[in-house]
Amino acid sequence: MNEDITAQSPRRAYIPSERKSSEQPSSRTHAGGQLFQDASPHEGALQMQHEELDTVTDGFTSLHISTDLFDSAPIGYFTFDTLGRVRGATHTAAHMLGTDINPLLNKPFVEFVADQAGREIFVNHLNWVLHKQSTLKCEINLTGQDGSIICGQLQSVAINAGNRNGIAVLTSIVDVTVRRQLEERLQKANDELDLRVRERNEELSQANERLSREIEERRKAEESLSNAYAEIKELKDRLQAENIYLQQDIDREYNFGEIIGRSSALDYIFFRVEQVAPQDTTVLLLGETGTGKGVVARALHSRSTRKDRPMVTVHCTSLPANLIESELFGREKGAFTGSNDRQMGRFELADGGTIFLDEIGEMPMELQTKLLRVIQDGEFERLGSPRTIKVNVRIIAATNRNLEEEIRHGRFREDLFYRLNVFPITVPPLRKRKEDIPLLVNYFVSKFCKKTGKTIETVSKDVLNNLEGYHWPGNVRELESVIERAVITSPGTALHLLDRFENPPRREAIDEVQGVKALDELEQEHIIQVLKKTNWRIEGERGAALILGLNPSTLRGRMRKFGIRRS
Repeated sequence: MNEDITAQSPRRAYIPSERKSSEQPSSRTHAGGQLFQDASPHEGALQMQHEELDTVTDGFTSLHISTDLFDSAPIGYFTFDTLGRVRGATHTAAHMLGTDINPLLNKPFVEFVADQAGREIFVNHLNWVLHKQSTLKCEINLTGQDGSIICGQLQSVAINAGNRNGIAVLTSIVDVTVRRQLEERLQKANDELDLRVRERNEELSQANERLSREIEERRKAEESLSNAYAEIKELKDRLQAENIYLQQDIDREYNFGEIIGRSSALDYIFFRVEQVAPQDTTVLLLGETGTGKGVVARALHSRSTRKDRPMVTVHCTSLPANLIESELFGREKGAFTGSNDRQMGRFELADGGTIFLDEIGEMPMELQTKLLRVIQDGEFERLGSPRTIKVNVRIIAATNRNLEEEIRHGRFREDLFYRLNVFPITVPPLRKRKEDIPLLVNYFVSKFCKKTGKTIETVSKDVLNNLEGYHWPGNVRELESVIERAVITSPGTALHLLDRFENPPRREAIDEVQGVKALDELEQEHIIQVLKKTNWRIEGERGAALILGLNPSTLRGRMRKFGIRRS
């Protein structure tokens, strides 16, 4: 298709048709008359011309129809030469630019491009179409005469325009302005939506972070609260158990309320108690039954740094052999048949305080090993639980047995004996401190008079002599029982004894005197050793009184008593 055909084909399409219709009658007239004979020599040539003319006429008719179709289409068509000048255009294409066809012809198409970037795109597009010889597309902004901007989508293909014109470019242009506007609006809406989504995502992310932090803080708070509740419950259980044992101790009647006496043997016990009470040292109390080892143990605890914590007493002889372990170390629920509840042991109750193991010599051999571990490491396990419990307990043990004899017979562990025998204190029997009997009698008489409502005002010398002459195998506990019977049976205000006492063998009396002297000698030797170590210095930070735990005046009194002088 050349530029003349594209621009002027609608007019030319009708000219050949008119010429053909006007010449046909003339041909028929000559064919009926004489002139037909004259024209017969040229009949073949004329026939050929007529056929050629019909062919041309049919071609122009088809071109006319095709051009009408192009003009009525919503797509504009341009023909460009290799320099980008307009060589042909349809009415739709001209209308798209707001002008007619004729002003467009031979003009560079870049004049109708709205911006420099679009001009570069068009030039590159045209070059690529001519170079590639294939169909290519691009989009540029075009300017009409009214100044409006049109977004045109170009689709171009290189064609052969004939020998005279060479290669041309046929381009279709579709007005995609509305589509572009819709796309821009859609893109803008998408951008706004993306922005809102990002903002919302950031808000949700921040909210999730805050929620996660709150959840974590709440989890930690709940965990801390749970631990606090568990600790409170444990402390509550311990306090409740301590109160029970303390109440039992308060309700339990002591052998006597205080350590009563003025004998030298008892004075030595006070001395030993003052020495060891402030320490956490394990103490082993030795002595016969009824001598008051429990009272001495309470005196040790009340003068120690643990006096504000409980002292838990365990009577090893009063507990069944199958229950003593659970009583000492506790048990879990279901540890054995009949253990329906979890129970804290005596060692756990005494944590921070003192535990008094009375009659330790009666403890079964299988428990002595576990007790040894508690003394060594301060830890144990409850029955039915693998969890190790650590405690800080001061141990005071007491026994009326000869533990060394028990070791020889295989009834007591030797290693446990050495762990307990760190600071032994032997509580003297009542027969070795007879001078304390009058004081004890007065105390017990007053005690049982209040209990029975009776009034005993006098105790005769004969009664006291009779009591002092007895060897008291049951010691203070036996004396307490004798006085209680006497108060009950005495008819008046004077104390009368119904019991008849046998005099002790002479050998025992001799042993008693020798035993008292041995205690005095032990105390005397100990004071002399400390005085020599301090170069006979009594007072001050390095004095003997501080080391012995005595008041300087008390130490001087002991020195005068034993006749200790610096040589």
